Amino acid sequence: MAMDLLLVVIESLAPMAAVMVFFHAAVLRRPLKNPAPIFAGTLAVIVGMWMILAGMEMGMYNLGENMAARLSAPSMGLWALLFPFLIGYAATMAEPSLIAVAEKAEEVTSGGLKSFMFKNVVALGVGVGLMAGVHRILAGGELWVYLVGGYLVVLVFTKLAPREAVPIAYDSGEVTTSTVTIPVIFALGLGLAKAKPGAGVLVNGFGLIAVAAIFPILFVLLYATAARYVARRRRRR
Repeated sequence: MAMDLLLVVIESLAPMAAVMVFFHAAVLRRPLKNPAPIFAGTLAVIVGMWMILAGMEMGMYNLGENMAARLSAPSMGLWALLFPFLIGYAATMAEPSLIAVAEKAEEVTSGGLKSFMFKNVVALGVGVGLMAGVHRILAGGELWVYLVGGYLVVLVFTKLAPREAVPIAYDSGEVTTSTVTIPVIFALGLGLAKAKPGAGVLVNGFGLIAVAAIFPILFVLLYATAARYVARRRRRR
């Protein structure tokens, strides 16, 4: 299994590496500067991605499915919704891509969107999104209703939010399909689908990701709108 994942990583990175080498040799026509660090860094990327995938495969997928099987029990009650919220929040706060986006968001908005607040707003959005997605699976709701309704609300607040915050908000939705969060969300969705009779495994596994991706966008738009309102009130005073 571990060697299969290593081959998957190499196959995934090979086209990108081939394109970069081709353009450097055929278009730029310049020798590589400091080739040793470049090759060492590439090797570190391959090993790092392999270790992440192997760890998620052996640990997070099994843990997520085991937790999902227990959450589907009727006796769990509110815990069935509290756990997705907490695990979604915690996983998102540990997401490397979110850290990078948060720093850039603060830089682009000249401090209007604070990095710390931005990370917490996105993490809260993912947590609430997982709560909504898990509730849909347990209650047997239609996926399209959640998606259409959620994005209609997002469109409304897209018009109301500051223009500079809109692209940042939409980019924040990608955190739900990144390195740390995707194994947790997907494992949770698959586990719930397997534990609930008649539930579609693929629809619920990927559907949970789709529902969770709406709420980070919405929460960032709400935060940016509220921050602009507070700033205007302060200026008036």
